[in-house]
Amino acid sequence: MTTTIIDPTASARRAAASTASASPTVSEVNGLRIGLLENTKRNAAQVLDAVGDVLVAQHGVGALVRRTKPQFSMPLTDEQVEDLLASCDAVVIGVGDCGSCSAAAVADGIALQQAGLPTAVICTEAFAQTSRAMAAVKGDADFPFLTIEHPIANLGPADIAARAAGVAGGVVRSLTGETR
Repeated sequence: MTTTIIDPTASARRAAASTASASPTVSEVNGLRIGLLENTKRNAAQVLDAVGDVLVAQHGVGALVRRTKPQFSMPLTDEQVEDLLASCDAVVIGVGDCGSCSAAAVADGIALQQAGLPTAVICTEAFAQTSRAMAAVKGDADFPFLTIEHPIANLGPADIAARAAGVAGGVVRSLTGETR
């Protein structure tokens, strides 16, 4: 008797790989409308707001467009994608600090990039493996998500500001394509 293992993600990976194209980027973030897509996880909005503050103060971002994804583990709806495409020049997604929300954040980042919108995805380091696995399933194993120290849920304002300052440069590099 022969045992066969069936990979339920194989067709999705092949489809994603066959349609993958170069990731969209911006030449610089100065003056741009940057979306901050938070996933309702505790302190995610605060981390993204702090990253946005650094992007405005140090990199000249023109406007911050705040959006909330109400279900952290579900993919973005077509309406949410259309809203982000219409209102942002690039998007920062986060913060993935559990398995399902990290995987979803990476999947959303890849989906937005496939729609033509540059993205930077922030996950905590504890879930880097989950994030890499989702990137591979989505056909972009080298997707350049960013990591920050885990956890974020219990952080106070000073720690949030420090983590944001530490990742903001990586956000700019992701959006401008310097990480590929």
